[in-house]
Amino acid sequence: MSTWPDRRILDLLGIQLPILQAPMAGASGSAMAIAVGNAGGLGALPCAMLTAEQLHGEVQAFRASCQGPLNLNFFCHQPPMPDPVRDARWKQALKPYYDEVGADFEAPTPVSNRAPFDEQSCQWVEQLRPEVVSFHFGLPQVELLQRVKASGAKVLSSATTVEEALWLEANGCDAIIAMGYEAGGHRGMFLSDDITSQIGTFALVPQVVDAVRIPVIAAGGIGDHRGLVAALALGASAVQIGTAYLFCPEAKVSAAHRHALDNAPASDTALTNLFTGRPARGINNRIMRELGPMSPLAPRFPLAGGALMPLRAIRDPQGNSDFSNLWAGQALRLGRHRSASELTLEIANKALEQLGR
Repeated sequence: MSTWPDRRILDLLGIQLPILQAPMAGASGSAMAIAVGNAGGLGALPCAMLTAEQLHGEVQAFRASCQGPLNLNFFCHQPPMPDPVRDARWKQALKPYYDEVGADFEAPTPVSNRAPFDEQSCQWVEQLRPEVVSFHFGLPQVELLQRVKASGAKVLSSATTVEEALWLEANGCDAIIAMGYEAGGHRGMFLSDDITSQIGTFALVPQVVDAVRIPVIAAGGIGDHRGLVAALALGASAVQIGTAYLFCPEAKVSAAHRHALDNAPASDTALTNLFTGRPARGINNRIMRELGPMSPLAPRFPLAGGALMPLRAIRDPQGNSDFSNLWAGQALRLGRHRSASELTLEIANKALEQLGR
């Protein structure tokens, strides 16, 4: 399609539609990336939880079935310093649940891990040569970022404030994902941990557009063609969509997560740090309601999830989501059950109709 009013992202990334699939760790893989890519959008693979073998397999599967560009997404967090006192306090807060489900409280706490972008990750990029590399929680070290750009990849990263957007532009991003408060999953915030600094997508996007010279991608609360049209009107060049794709058959979500997506009211999401240690938006469940969604006891990212693993190991097979994250954004009630390819094309075609193009 050549009738989009703003072609900057289309030309920069080599895509036909101004729609990017959010790289949702644990919930999306090559099947979804292929479907979105074949429809003309940008498919993405979340890499923070993949081994080298898994990543190579996913990229190979994508290349075998899609001729479009591919986005590999990485986290850029700093691994936390050991804090056994905080870890013990957090586990003690969970003891009533251990007693309830019959988990062994005295057993060593499993390690919950998310790999940050490092030398090994950079070598993967240089070997696999994705067209796009995106980052969450800022950008990697300067030397590593230079090597990513030298591989030919375009670089994207998420900003949750204007200040973060300016920092990303000054440090080498080719485009910025303006991530509003409505978005599901982990907040991309990295210059501050003050959750009160976070603002909504349609307040954030025009301010970021005015502040930077590079293209802006709107993310958060966008689930259909109306969100795409609104984002373009506010100056964004494209949108990144996450939650709406969770309803697609290509999404790798549990039965309990899918049930929650289908049945939760739109108002029943909250930012929580209970599951990983960083604020992330998900559907409220038992532990969020009983402990409060944000707890000062939760260890720093990504360690908070370790003490929950024994609880999940018992309850998840029963279809119980009391102790599992149910990531979703505030636009979850816009979700519809259709393939990722159909969803991508429907959003684009209806947006073009509304734009009169």
